[in-house]
Amino acid sequence: MSAFFAHLDYATGGLWPYIVVIFVGFLPSEIWRWVAVFLVKGLSEDSEILVWVRAVATALMAGVVAKLLLSPNGALAVVPALWRWGALAGGFVAYFAVRRSIVAGVFIGEALLVLVGYLAQH
Repeated sequence: MSAFFAHLDYATGGLWPYIVVIFVGFLPSEIWRWVAVFLVKGLSEDSEILVWVRAVATALMAGVVAKLLLSPNGALAVVPALWRWGALAGGFVAYFAVRRSIVAGVFIGEALLVLVGYLAQH
């Protein structure tokens, strides 16, 4: 079996772990996203089911952000809490400054977090 992986590693130039992630992690969940796109066709944005889905998605995102802020692990653990909260505040400011753009808020917040993470290690 190891000869197979050695050959696969040679044939893909070391990309086989990424290929596995795409086929095992990305594609199975992507299929359900496309199914959802076709199922909600014709539903009103204000329908009860979509309001509920948005509420659940917002709650899950809030939970992830709270976890990252309050009990980070890995490389994020070296970033002081005040700096993590500052990056969150910067993301909120960018969100409102760029006409309530989620992309701008996430990008600026993440860029600030990466910057302070880099500064914390050097």
